[in-house]
Amino acid sequence: MLVLIDGGELMKKVFFSYSHKDESMRDKLEVQLSLLKRRGLVEAWHDRAIDAGEELDEKINEHIKSDDIILLLISPDFIASDYCYDTEMRVAMERHNSGDAVVVPIIIRPCDWHEAPFGKLMAVPTDGYPVSLWVDQDSAFLNVVDSIKKVISR
Repeated sequence: MLVLIDGGELMKKVFFSYSHKDESMRDKLEVQLSLLKRRGLVEAWHDRAIDAGEELDEKINEHIKSDDIILLLISPDFIASDYCYDTEMRVAMERHNSGDAVVVPIIIRPCDWHEAPFGKLMAVPTDGYPVSLWVDQDSAFLNVVDSIKKVISR
């Protein structure tokens, strides 16, 4: 869902799909998105924002079915997770293929991903080189944010 902000720009809602084993990497990426959030260009959401007493599947479905940009944080654990791969990624790719959302695969750790449904999409960081292998992970996540900025400006 797009939200109009001051100056006429549209805020994009961003959904993080990730394995909980990659939570620290998700946190680092979210920190790199801080300026976009401060400028009101994005509002990021992930399952750790679910409050006590709320229904997990209901809240996740609400966001994965309505947010504008879906970030897939790809790792061996993401691919091994039935929930990430079979549920979240399936819905994400359906929305991407119908033009209702943009899916951005972010290669967090080395894994066999090229033949996955999202393997046809341009992955980030550059050339799909895994974030965990970059000498400076801040630079890798900045590279990811630069790509997200391009998606936002479309």
